[in-house]
Parts: sequence; C-alpha cells; structure tokens
Amino acid sequence: MEEKNLRSDEPRQAAEEQTNLAEVQRYMDVTGAHLNRIKGRIREPVLGNLKRLKEVFKSAGLVASFAKADQGHEIVYGESRTLKPPKRWVNLVLFLATILTTLFVGSFQMGHNPIENPFALLYGFPFSLSIILILGSHELGHYFAARRLGVDVTLPYFLPVPHPMTGTMGAFIKIRSPVPSKGALVKVGVAGPLVGFLVALPVTIIGLSLSRVVTADAAARGIQLGSPLVFWLLSRLVVGETPAGADLMLHPVAFAGWLGCFVTALNLLPVGQLDGGHIVYAVAGRFRKVLNWVVIGILVLMGFFWLGWPFWAILISVFGLRHPRPLDDITPLSRTEKILAAAGLVILILTFTPMPFGAIRV
Repeated sequence: MEEKNLRSDEPRQAAEEQTNLAEVQRYMDVTGAHLNRIKGRIREPVLGNLKRLKEVFKSAGLVASFAKADQGHEIVYGESRTLKPPKRWVNLVLFLATILTTLFVGSFQMGHNPIENPFALLYGFPFSLSIILILGSHELGHYFAARRLGVDVTLPYFLPVPHPMTGTMGAFIKIRSPVPSKGALVKVGVAGPLVGFLVALPVTIIGLSLSRVVTADAAARGIQLGSPLVFWLLSRLVVGETPAGADLMLHPVAFAGWLGCFVTALNLLPVGQLDGGHIVYAVAGRFRKVLNWVVIGILVLMGFFWLGWPFWAILISVFGLRHPRPLDDITPLSRTEKILAAAGLVILILTFTPMPFGAIRV
C-alpha cells in the first residue's frame, strides 16, 4: 500500500517541479536545475524579480534561499518544516535558578553570608535585579526583533553558575528558523546589544552614585577592574575625579553595570556567530572569512593583557566560525541597516576594554 502511494506521488511531484521551474523562468534565465538547486541569473531589475521569485516559492509552500554564485545567482529550496514548540519550563527553571545564584553573589558582595543566614539573600536583591535586567533586556531585544521579522526564536535561556563573582554566565536565545535577509541579520544582531546597553547606562549611573571612594590600600583588597570608555566617562560624571591615593569601590549595582558593558563588548566581537558576527556577515561579504581569523588572532595576542582572551578565541572557534546563510543573500543593506551596523561598532568601542580584570583602576 505504501509503495503504491509513493509511486503514484512521483508524477505529481515531477509535475509540480516543472511548474515551479516554469514560473522561475519568468523572472530568471535558468542555466541549470538539479534536484532542489537552480542556477542562472535573475533578470533586471534584480530586486524586483527577486521579490517575485520569493512569492513563487512561498505560494508553493516551499522555503527558498537566494545567493550570488558563479557570476550569477543560485536558488536552493525545500519544504518548510513544522517545528515542535519549545519546552518553556526549561527557561523558567533556569531563570529562577539564576535569580538564586545572583542573590547569593549579591549578598556576599554586600558583606553578608546567606549560607549562615538565608534571610541575608535579601541583601543580594540590588545586584540580582540589576544584572538580570541587563541580561534579560539584551536577549529580549533579540527576541522581539526576530519575532517582528518572522524568525522563530525561543525565549531567553539564563545560565546560572556558582561563580562567586557573577552567579551567571549570561543568557542566550536559540534561532530556530532561517533569517530572511542580511538586513534582518543586522537588525536582530544589533537589537540585543543596543537595548542591553541602553538599560546598562541608567543601572551604571545609579550604581556609581551608591559607590564610595576609599583608600588605595582598601581598594587593593578587592578585584581591580579595567574601565571601558563609557564606564570611565560615567564615573567622571557621577563621582568626579578620584583623589590621588584613593580608588572607587563599586557598589554591586555599579558592578552589574560594568558586567553589562563587558558582556555587550563580548557579544559585539565581529567574529563567528556572536552578535557582532551577524553584523559582519551582512556588512563584510566575502571578506568575512578573513576577518574571522584576523579577530581570532587579535584575541590570542591580547592574552598578554588578559588570559581570558585566548580562552574566548578557542571557545568561539569550537562553536564554529561558519555563519548560516540568510534566505536572501542578495539584497543589499538599506541606509537604516547600515546606520544600525555603525551603531553596533560605536557601542563596541564604548564598552570594550583590553584588560577587564586586574588592570586599570576606575
């Protein structure tokens, strides 16, 4: 029975493929077609006919990607997949666990011990709220931008860790469907860092106003932090010039703001599948592969400033330098998308510090 049905479907499938190819040839000079791949050149005006070709495949219930190839264009298509709904209870459990771990860290930073007195966890609330607000806004920026552009994404997954300094390794979302265009890559890629940065600014200002100036000897007992440009500017604006022989002891809220800057800079590194990698893919074109290795090399060399940079270089390489291609790899970026890409570069410059830990005093 099943074999008979399969054979009866073959002529229908072949007829559908011929119909699709005939529709494609209305807008494209086809030079070759094999299986689910069509090669040729989209007729002028390219962008107008590209839009019509997208409709051809969409109306047939197919997902198609369009790219430049061999001085022409290539279309690869297939059936759209029905995705299973994500298990949102996992997001909730990780989120609650991250609240707990950051409460512990915040409580210790305030000089309390929640292990001896569980009620001391309440003292960790300012740090916990601040860091989760920054990380959450970053990921929700990605989430809402992606959903608006028709990309299937999950809610944020927070990463709780028993790290005595942060209590978390950040958060991420999973992209479950192809991104429609290079412009969408820029919008989704920059949305997270932009929103997270805008939230980190007032958090940092509030935290700096709660911080205090102490003697250099007292500050030496803590961890010395490098100062990204935006943090240095805000500290001068809120606290003023630190006297000689003194240093600024950051309040946990200010430290959360500093971490927000650090995480933003890490995500905007123009390599691999980081947020900055999404932007570079859309902007740099064929030069992105060379740029990937240049950035990896720079991170390794920056190990002279902080040993964490080579670790990140290895981690990024392990996760992969290859970037998934958007469905439309032909349409150039609009002026707005180029401005957003430039904004991502500006934020990277403002939040990046070569020596994040054990280096320059704020």
